[in-house]
Amino acid sequence: MGIILGLLAIIVVIGISYLMSNDKKNINFKGIGIMLALQLVITWFMFSTQIGQAIINGISAVFNKLIEFGQEGIGFVLGGFEIQEGGVFFFNVLLLIVFFATILSVLNYLKILPTIIKWVGGLISKITGLPKIESFNGVNSIFFGQSEALLAIKSQFHHLNANRLYIVSASAMSSVSASIIGSYIQILPAEYILVALPLNMFSALMISSILAPVNVPKEQDTVDVSDVSQDKSVFEAMGNGALDGGKIALIVAANLIAFIASLELVNWLIQLVFAGVTLQQILGYILAPIGLLMGISPGEVIQAGSIMGTKIVTNEFVAMLEFQPLMEVMSEKTIGIVTVFLTSFANFSSIGIIAGTVKGIDGKKASTVSGFGMKLLIGAILTSILSATIVGLFL
Repeated sequence: MGIILGLLAIIVVIGISYLMSNDKKNINFKGIGIMLALQLVITWFMFSTQIGQAIINGISAVFNKLIEFGQEGIGFVLGGFEIQEGGVFFFNVLLLIVFFATILSVLNYLKILPTIIKWVGGLISKITGLPKIESFNGVNSIFFGQSEALLAIKSQFHHLNANRLYIVSASAMSSVSASIIGSYIQILPAEYILVALPLNMFSALMISSILAPVNVPKEQDTVDVSDVSQDKSVFEAMGNGALDGGKIALIVAANLIAFIASLELVNWLIQLVFAGVTLQQILGYILAPIGLLMGISPGEVIQAGSIMGTKIVTNEFVAMLEFQPLMEVMSEKTIGIVTVFLTSFANFSSIGIIAGTVKGIDGKKASTVSGFGMKLLIGAILTSILSATIVGLFL
């Protein structure tokens, strides 16, 4: 029964995307079918084979070791503070972003990541028939945040029409930055977060290619990675990466303060009219039907729906922190589905971030992004639903 519901959820997501498409005649159904098959194979391989489990455990071990290194740096700077039991979220989790951002910056400067991303993106383009720029950006979005992913293709922006701009923006919103994955796995299970990364890449390309199909001439489809870093040395890359990581950590902290406080304010206002009712409960009931299709059990779907809804109206960190204590009483399947759903930037604030980034690259195209802002969010939510449903089929 769970498999039937999961398949139905996939059909519903693709069906909604098809109904919202602005060019139904040019949808690349072959490429979409190939990407869906790749998702199923990847998820099966990671969860159902010993090699897949070894890969997940190996990557998790690498991240855990990097976290240890990062905590050494944090401990040196903040060693004089006495941290009470349970730790301080900013110190124990968010400051790790500084170290991870530094590593990414160095790998970017050395052209290691850009080269890997270019060739993997090229392979995906060849297999699926998607344009190279969109495929490159999809892979790039696994490693870099919304702004950084779009900046990496700024030299190709003049080739992007409205539909192509939608696809690259959707990939950016539906992903997460590798610099904050270390913080995520301090809160939720690493195996589901790591599996979410490739699944979200394919889901974003699938959904956005249905919503905004493209047909690109070869001369307008080239990827250039020669100018991805402006740093002049490894040490400059380290310094700039650390500064960028510090900015991200402060931005996340500021957003958490604002969103959590605002959520409490909204709940207080709601309870003036409806005693004992919270926004999270309302969102839980709204998302319960799709949660059931995704594979969440009826006894857990309201709580799970409230977490997913919280992520959409605030951000993934707020939702993760609310979900963390609930994992003790929830099934492994629900934990996996919700964790994958939470592992993306699909929320209202991301619309402004992407529009602002595009404005910095090309002011004329910023108005285009602002125009399809809500469609971008809907597409990103459908992406999260699709990825989480795929995982639910194998749990």
